[in-house]
Amino acid sequence: MKSFKTKLKLNNQQKTILAKHAGVARHAYNWGLATCITEYEETKKRPSAITLHKRLVAEVKSINPWYYEVSKCAPQQALRDLERAFKNFLTIASRGFPKFKKKGRKDSFYLEGSIKIFQGNYIQLPRIGVVKTYEILPSVPIKNVTISKKADSWYISFKYNFESYPTEKAGETIGVDIGINTLATCSDGSKFANVKAYRQAKKRLVRHQRAVSKKVIGSKNRRKAVKKLAKVHKKADATPRRRQLACGTRTKQ
Repeated sequence: MKSFKTKLKLNNQQKTILAKHAGVARHAYNWGLATCITEYEETKKRPSAITLHKRLVAEVKSINPWYYEVSKCAPQQALRDLERAFKNFLTIASRGFPKFKKKGRKDSFYLEGSIKIFQGNYIQLPRIGVVKTYEILPSVPIKNVTISKKADSWYISFKYNFESYPTEKAGETIGVDIGINTLATCSDGSKFANVKAYRQAKKRLVRHQRAVSKKVIGSKNRRKAVKKLAKVHKKADATPRRRQLACGTRTKQ
């Protein structure tokens, strides 16, 4: 299996429907967590994801019609994620008790069904329609996708079957030394300068973090500052320092 993740190019209407899906998934997760806590206090038993979904349809959907505006896969997968979170809590020492999700933090949802890629960078999604991506998508069949939000951008990710084929040697292999003063020094004497983008990004992070700390909690200015900080975090994660670790050898062309 090979994974693929790319940014979506959306209009305002599409952003709204994605936010609705993420909101329903978050609501289902929090409702399921509250229900599990109550059930365990009363019966010392925790309901399964299947039982929770049956109760969700009977008790929650009937009084919240906005559940029917999104795909049923979003709340279903949210309850499966909750069940997995409980299992991790019981089996993995480093995992804590499941926490309630907050709006704007790790918003995401799951979709499956009629998904089709066409024209290179367009993908058909159930209940959402055709959306465009910034990158060319692999022309492969897809069973399910996960859509997530980071800062002010939405991303789509999925897995697909992939067969790797050995490539022919294009030239002589040389050694590469990853350093601090220079990004890379090759055994043939060539050097690549370190742009120090990560250090610059860290300075911007510190400045925006201070700006957030000075704002009044709950104010509009604080929310604006948090959004700006999230954008800087996203850029810092994409700096060359992360990619340096992936470098191994370079082929002489």
